Amino acid sequence: MTNWQLFYGDGTQRYNLRHQNPDDEKGKNQKLEPKAFPAPPPWRKFHEIEDEQEKKEINQRWNDIQKLASSEENKRGRERGEKFRIDVEKTKSGEEEITAAGKEVLNAVNAAIYLRRPLLITGNPGSGKTSLAYAIAYELNLGSVLTWAITARSTLLDGLYRYDAIGRLQDAEKKEDQSIGDYITLGALGTAFLPSPLPRVLLIDEIDKSDINLPNDLLHIFEEGAFKIPELVRRVKQTTPLSVEDYRKKNRRDALSAEEEDKERWLINTEEVFTADGKIKAKIHGGTICCAEFPIVIMTSNGEREFPPAFLRRCLRVVMPDPKGEALKSIVKAHFGETAFKKTESEISKLIEDFEKIQNGDRTTDQLLNAVHLLTNHISLDALDKDGLRDLLFKSLSISEEL
Repeated sequence: MTNWQLFYGDGTQRYNLRHQNPDDEKGKNQKLEPKAFPAPPPWRKFHEIEDEQEKKEINQRWNDIQKLASSEENKRGRERGEKFRIDVEKTKSGEEEITAAGKEVLNAVNAAIYLRRPLLITGNPGSGKTSLAYAIAYELNLGSVLTWAITARSTLLDGLYRYDAIGRLQDAEKKEDQSIGDYITLGALGTAFLPSPLPRVLLIDEIDKSDINLPNDLLHIFEEGAFKIPELVRRVKQTTPLSVEDYRKKNRRDALSAEEEDKERWLINTEEVFTADGKIKAKIHGGTICCAEFPIVIMTSNGEREFPPAFLRRCLRVVMPDPKGEALKSIVKAHFGETAFKKTESEISKLIEDFEKIQNGDRTTDQLLNAVHLLTNHISLDALDKDGLRDLLFKSLSISEEL
């Protein structure tokens, strides 16, 4: 029986995911196993890309997204995804095995991908909730992660797009003739719902810090997979009566072929806007954005608040376990390399042992990595210095505990 899993959480890229037939040779990565991306449930199907002009634009933008993901600009994101490790433990035979909690996380991620549902991840600070999103994007080659960091002031519009009305007014006073699209920038949420051959990974970080209304505000876009930009919709209403013939005359075009005429019809109500991918732009037709593949939405929470039942019903939920024992060793190896780990294995094992004694969900993996780097690397310290530095680096995150 074919393994249903797409994501394994071990930093290994296995599949060359294809939106269509995996045997199609075009653009095939010979180093990875070709695999068709799973079809959505019937009730989670969204925009079907049929227009040839739209297909060309979407495929070109996807190629640009892949280039961005492999660029120096995204190096830290790639490394973060590559070094993520799911929770493991040692068996009696000495082999590493994924823990029950780790398997639950893997099942939740893969089920969310198959069902096209958002995934709400709770857990202690430093347990790897945020890094999980980067791991999914890295393992499945889905481009760079789109990140929306939530604060108490965040609104749905912040995530969707920003319209620079003042900038447009200032340019109008200077009589500078620019498209309205030059003043619109999609946020991480809006960019994630642009149509694409494969889903983007969207990280909505610390959603429990949001205003009480934001989770409910997200429900519509999570259900419909689409949203409108009113500033562009109004423009469409104004230009709809404009025929291709009038458009051609206005732009001093000669007679067009049937293919060129189809392209002109598409362009009449199309605007190019900026996206959360920086220099990469997107063409919006009719003022509406509708996803072709529902994004892989990872929402993190530190468990600081409850969410409405209607919101929870539409999400898959899982708790990220605190890494312990072999899982911590696996994380250290991933960050420092097998060779460096073996050179100072006894010291690292002692640090991990000391860390586990006081972990209790109140220390983060970052603190352990800092201690490993400082206390086992290039620094000559006597025992007293080492103990003092270890205690400093392993301090509790709770202020009350320090008082």
